Amino acid sequence: MTKAEIVEQIAGKTGIERADVLEIVERFFKVVKESVTAGETIYIRGFGSFEPKKRAAKTARNISTNTLVNVPAHVAPKFKPAPEFVKRVKENVRVE
Repeated sequence: MTKAEIVEQIAGKTGIERADVLEIVERFFKVVKESVTAGETIYIRGFGSFEPKKRAAKTARNISTNTLVNVPAHVAPKFKPAPEFVKRVKENVRVE
């Protein structure tokens, strides 16, 4: 599903204009990005949390050239789904 499809579904179910829904969705993403970039964690009950995750320095292998590469310590964004969300997906999505 794309952002446009999300906007379309929300607009269709709420009756709010698509342009207004798009603005709200865009602002939500902006708040999430700015907050995680500032080192904050965002908790959305029943959905999950967005947080900055510290990654330790490590040595990796470039499989194309079969050489070792040093990867410095860094911070990456992380999403952790809420237990209710995980449970719902496990119960409703079929493995083929």
